[in-house]
Amino acid sequence: MKAGVSQLKTAVFVFIFSLCFYGSYQLPELQVCELCRGTVLNSSEVGQFCVSSAGRIDGRCCLRNDNTSDPERIMGLDLSNCSLTRVEDLQGASAVLIIDLSLNPIVNISATAFQGFIQLNSLILPKDIVCPGGNASWEKVEVRDGNRFCEGQKDVCNQTGQLSINCPENSLCAPYGPSFFECSCADDYHGYKCLREGEFPAVQVFGPLGASMVVLSVLLWVTQRRKVKSL
Repeated sequence: MKAGVSQLKTAVFVFIFSLCFYGSYQLPELQVCELCRGTVLNSSEVGQFCVSSAGRIDGRCCLRNDNTSDPERIMGLDLSNCSLTRVEDLQGASAVLIIDLSLNPIVNISATAFQGFIQLNSLILPKDIVCPGGNASWEKVEVRDGNRFCEGQKDVCNQTGQLSINCPENSLCAPYGPSFFECSCADDYHGYKCLREGEFPAVQVFGPLGASMVVLSVLLWVTQRRKVKSL
């Protein structure tokens, strides 16, 4: 009887842990759509974009509205008139195409707030706030209707698609948000600063780790079995 109760408690614990993990995984994306009350208005910049893109409004977000493998992807984010004074983390919307932060008393935007926003093509800010990365990071910057519009994010890497002087030798440069870039090793190179040539030794690196995890799992299983027997 005690063994059955113990197993039931274990199953309940695993179930609760799974729910918590799943919830925490989705939380950032859910939070960014609920950073302030209200919903996207059809007359707003994000609202007009959402209509033209056949999107779906959910709180302050415009979501992709189709049957793809990622139907909940955020395409537009409208945080205008939300009394925001700081912008630090919008990572739940890193795949967004347009963001509206106008009509906010913003005094500071984190230097890394838009790191990873490689698809961001239109950003609306209060007129006193500089576009992230500066004007050089955008094709067009203008002030109109009391707001600053940053449009057409530029690729900070070279335009040839070849090796970049911004990255180590044997690596490729890729855009990673306004004024940001990331480097990845070219084919047949890996390791620190991509100095090692040849195929990455996945078996040698991950093999021992996998074996260790198997041993640990067996030990935990044996320990659990002994506890059950002792009960």
